[in-house]
Amino acid sequence: MGGGPRGRDGRLIGAGIKDLKGAGTVWRLFSVIFKNYKVGLAVVAVCIVVSTLATLASTLFTKTLIDDYILPMASAGSSDFSPLATALVKLGAVLLVGVAASYTYSLIMIHVGQGTMLRLRKSLFSHMETLPLKYFDDNSHGDIMSVYTNDVDTLRQVIGSTLPRLFQSLITIVSTFVSMIVLSLPLTLVSILLAIMMFRVTTYLGKLSRKHFTARQRNLGRMNGFIEEMVSGQKVVKAYCHEEEAMKDFSALNEELRGSVYNANKIANIVMPINSNLGNFGYVFLAIVGAIIAIGGPSGWLLCGLNGSVLTLGSLVSFLTLHKNFTRPVSQISNEINSIVMASAGTDRVYALMDAESEGDEGKVTLEKTGDYSWSWKKEDGETVPLEGAITLKDVDFGYVPEKQVLFDISLVASPGKMIAFVGGTGAGKTTITNLINRFYEISDGEITYDGFNVSDISKNSLRRSLGMVLQETRLFTGTVLENIRYGRLDATDEECRAAAALACADTFIRRLPYGYSTVLSGDGGNLSQGERQLLSIARAAVANPPVLVLDEATSSIDTRTEKLIQKGMESLMKGRTTFVIAHRLSTVRSADLIMVLDHGRIIESGKHSELIAQKGKYYQLYTGNQITA
Repeated sequence: MGGGPRGRDGRLIGAGIKDLKGAGTVWRLFSVIFKNYKVGLAVVAVCIVVSTLATLASTLFTKTLIDDYILPMASAGSSDFSPLATALVKLGAVLLVGVAASYTYSLIMIHVGQGTMLRLRKSLFSHMETLPLKYFDDNSHGDIMSVYTNDVDTLRQVIGSTLPRLFQSLITIVSTFVSMIVLSLPLTLVSILLAIMMFRVTTYLGKLSRKHFTARQRNLGRMNGFIEEMVSGQKVVKAYCHEEEAMKDFSALNEELRGSVYNANKIANIVMPINSNLGNFGYVFLAIVGAIIAIGGPSGWLLCGLNGSVLTLGSLVSFLTLHKNFTRPVSQISNEINSIVMASAGTDRVYALMDAESEGDEGKVTLEKTGDYSWSWKKEDGETVPLEGAITLKDVDFGYVPEKQVLFDISLVASPGKMIAFVGGTGAGKTTITNLINRFYEISDGEITYDGFNVSDISKNSLRRSLGMVLQETRLFTGTVLENIRYGRLDATDEECRAAAALACADTFIRRLPYGYSTVLSGDGGNLSQGERQLLSIARAAVANPPVLVLDEATSSIDTRTEKLIQKGMESLMKGRTTFVIAHRLSTVRSADLIMVLDHGRIIESGKHSELIAQKGKYYQLYTGNQITA
């Protein structure tokens, strides 16, 4: 496998999400919950206290039952159960209140858990939309999706179950501890020692399992990323008969996930048996010590509790039950450490995405539409400057990563309304230049100006709104054909969308679809041909009606006949607009006002078609080679 797929910078895909920060992110999540649900959590706290005290009352009733009813009635030979019945009715009422309290706090915690997940997913998605493209270059899409699904769902379980159980365990420990001291101080000291031993053992095991839970979440993200790649790339897999190799790669990732899950669970799963055996040992030991005290053995002189009473049979039975109630929450807290460990791995990944640095934008110049075909730049002081579409690059250098430069000393002047074409071999840097104009990436050196403004001074939203783009990689979204065209300008009318489709020569094939413009596309328009998908992409750019166009291989997936049909429409679309065209099919750029020939990130030739042909240089070779191939 070679260590898995890697991004542009050579790092393993998913590395940007594994900057883990420990349990601090869990408390960060809890602080968000407390901030947004103070009243609800306060009610939950009261309900938990009521429920816990109701359970405690039933435990303490054992002492009353034995010492005040069973033993006296047995010694007196009485058969009058009415006092006992009255006491049981009162106890039943208390327990009903406890059940109602438990049901109430469970409902509230469902609301708190789902509400928190709603806020968290919204915050995640909102922040993700602000991230630069480099983040998505460096991280697997499947890994990012795993944050929204597996990691967020882990947090839901912790919020809905772990949080209330932890609080209930703490309340149980405190209330039970006080009751134990009242019943027997020496037995309470023994019980504390046993509980400390249990807590230390299980906490140590929890620390051992943390790294494995962290690896589990990371490996799960990697496997999801691989599956996402395989699903989206099935045509390529089948075309190159890569099924067996894909299965081997998946098996390796699957085995890594299995190993990390096994290592995490083999430690986590021994916590419960250890706690149970330690609890049983403690119960037997306390029973022996308590019996010695109760029957007046060597330690019988010790006082039973703070009230100075002697340990009775009823007190001993109640205390043993209290000890179980005391060690059980200690055991639960220890077990919840595993849940918190899982949650911390999930919250680390969630907050790694949440804390990823947003795309910076210090631009103050904004774009205003002043007419159907006119736009203006608005400065910070309110002054407006007509948008003309003059774009200049001066001595621009760029590299996706600092150690690897891909553009060298790029300079060009795109006059308003002119068509600038970029040609060259694959990897020459053609698309990269257009990515710099719209600031998908920031230049390393040099300057790019737009109507005299440095592009860094223009708001990114305004800059990109002024640039209509038809990308080489066509992307359609789930929705109707009309909605996909309207994606270019959300306020466009149905008539404008249809006119844009006609301009792009997409109207004819759209009307042949089962429901025409209302046909629902899904799976990135998988039921359309590549050429049809690209026609919709062109229509989307047309409806945006932008002052500047960037056509990145806009006709690469369109046959020659269709290309000729849309050429007039494209010429109408480009009329009066500054247009940047990237093309391998050189016949589409013959009419360009300026052709820039790139090779390995450098401009090696520039001029009009006739001038470059006359030079008989690189462009001549590309163009004549294209003719010969045809």
